[in-house]
Amino acid sequence: MAPIHRGGDRGVQAPRDPGELDARAEALRALAGSNVPFLVAGAYAFFEYTGIFRDTKDLDVFLRRADLDAAFQVLEGAGFRGEIAEPGWIGKAWRGQWFVDLIYSSGNGVAVVDDLWFDHARRGVVMGVPVRLAPPEEMIWSKSFVLERERYDGHDVSHLLRAVGQDLDWDRLLARFDRYWEVLLSHLLLFRFAYPGERSKVPDRVLEELVGRLEEQLGTDHPSALCRGNLISRVQYRHDLEQLGYEDGRAWDEAERGDEGAPDDGGRDLPAGGGR
Repeated sequence: MAPIHRGGDRGVQAPRDPGELDARAEALRALAGSNVPFLVAGAYAFFEYTGIFRDTKDLDVFLRRADLDAAFQVLEGAGFRGEIAEPGWIGKAWRGQWFVDLIYSSGNGVAVVDDLWFDHARRGVVMGVPVRLAPPEEMIWSKSFVLERERYDGHDVSHLLRAVGQDLDWDRLLARFDRYWEVLLSHLLLFRFAYPGERSKVPDRVLEELVGRLEEQLGTDHPSALCRGNLISRVQYRHDLEQLGYEDGRAWDEAERGDEGAPDDGGRDLPAGGGR
């Protein structure tokens, strides 16, 4: 596939301080000139896929956890200072007051950056630097869990579906959501509501598969009083867990997945899905 380049970097950069933009560009140049595999995601990749400009306070770089230390070394050589911001999913590289996010998982531990992110990355140009962009499938996967009151990425999911739905690897997307298929179904229904004239961008077979799973569950309840809401919002289901006695769905899910290294967020009010 040819590199994606909308010629819109000026629109993305204009609202920001030149020093901030220089720091982002230098970080990209340093990483691109190294052997560290990385992907650009966040607002820059969203713009490349959808054409929708969104001012952003940072640059989101996605990479495998195993490559984080090497990325820190590269960026420190370019004048940045690296730190683990939230153990389990994100580091930051600072140059003065400006920073770059180095993300290797969603905050809820579900959307871990693995080899498939790189196998299906798309080429693009960001701030004049040829880079690889996070695949739209994985962006949809990670954004679908960011459903906080103050940060809701469901609209981003709908915009991505509208822009590239016809080109998505739907089998991989279904596999990504796996046990979280209801989350995917909820976003697909919202997409159909938002864009009724473009329903065909989601293959019928995908909805048939998901609705079939739903039909199998009709008339049944989970055997436990379980609240999985804290997989999509860290804050909004706290009352249910702390006051109403529901079983912690995120802890249950981590145990089911066998996550020995589930994200440790220190109990802070972070978006359950991370924030990208």
